[in-house]
Amino acid sequence: MKHVESASSLIDARIVELGDWRGKTLARVRKLVHEADPEIVEEWKWMGTPVWSHGGIVCTGETYKNIVKMTFAKGAALKDPSRLFNSSLEGNVRRAIDIHEGERIDEAALKDLIRAAVALNLEGKSKTVSRARSAARRRRSS
Repeated sequence: MKHVESASSLIDARIVELGDWRGKTLARVRKLVHEADPEIVEEWKWMGTPVWSHGGIVCTGETYKNIVKMTFAKGAALKDPSRLFNSSLEGNVRRAIDIHEGERIDEAALKDLIRAAVALNLEGKSKTVSRARSAARRRRSS
């Protein structure tokens, strides 16, 4: 039987493999994601991208040569009063935060953004459940 590593262990390995400021930044971001939502689920998608989900994808933690990028799947629908989003601003759906070496993260604002993303995902799920229940009631009454 083939051994499949957990997403969490793959993310751990990525942090160690990077071994520089990007690994430390990814580890910090990961910690903040879990502090913001202890029920978040870690996934490993698209051949090596850490993904955090709760009711759908919340955000990814991509690493590049000069940045650590957090891409929020539904970022365009989120209020960002602290103006954390600084990348992918032109799209209709996603928004991203590019973190460069030495930059400080506004931790409270990032946690708020993560919580808002989770709430948006769960809001969408409850509407889907509500529509399904309404349809089932209509079928029973006809």
